[in-house]
Amino acid sequence: MSKENLSIVKIGGNVIEDTEALSQFLEGFSKLKGKKILVHGGGKRATHIASKLGITSNMVNGRRITDANTLDVITMVYGGLVNKNIVAKLQGLNTDAIGLTGADINSIYSEKRPVKEIDYGFVGDVKKVNYKSINRLIEADFTPVFCAITHDKNGQLFNTNADTIASELAIGLSKLYHVELYYCFEKNGVLMSVDDDNSVIDYMDTGTYESLKHDGVFHDGMLPKLENSYYALESGVSRVFIGNPTVISNKNQKFTTLYL
Repeated sequence: MSKENLSIVKIGGNVIEDTEALSQFLEGFSKLKGKKILVHGGGKRATHIASKLGITSNMVNGRRITDANTLDVITMVYGGLVNKNIVAKLQGLNTDAIGLTGADINSIYSEKRPVKEIDYGFVGDVKKVNYKSINRLIEADFTPVFCAITHDKNGQLFNTNADTIASELAIGLSKLYHVELYYCFEKNGVLMSVDDDNSVIDYMDTGTYESLKHDGVFHDGMLPKLENSYYALESGVSRVFIGNPTVISNKNQKFTTLYL
């Protein structure tokens, strides 16, 4: 028997900060047919609120150092402000959403990132997705909305990369569903030139990816998305799409399709 379809959509970048762009995206997401999961970040909002509270945000290679005070802000902003606003807007669009961290129903277990050259603090690396528990919500016709927080099963929360969470959810649930993974942000897709929004690479297989990576085509922010994407494809996910928010509702527009 063929598997049912499941769409997992990660929204991030400047879309989260742009009220109109976020509303348009959520309207498109609400109309997306079939079972679905939304994953979101909120780093820019967290940086802004931390600054207002007098907490300095420390970034290294694009990654946030998460000390105890920063973790408090992230928990408030990701799990509260951003997540609940998204859930409320989806309810207004007749999508029965439920906001979650990885601690809820023990859905995403992580371990603290080991200290090597850099101590990232309370940052978690995903070790296990409890896809059977998550599927109980999906089968009950709820739409899970995950923020970028996981836990260690001992009471500790972790800041966790939202792109990675989306990828790991897709891999886990691919055991039950035909999963398509979408990475939505403000750009039109993977670009040959970061300064040219129209230089979208329409299709990219593993060989093309490795070649372009070797040539230094991808900027730092895109590399983690691509690494997560190909890891997902190699681990059972059917297809990965990268583009602006219209990619989920208007596939005639430019976007990037990744495959092995």
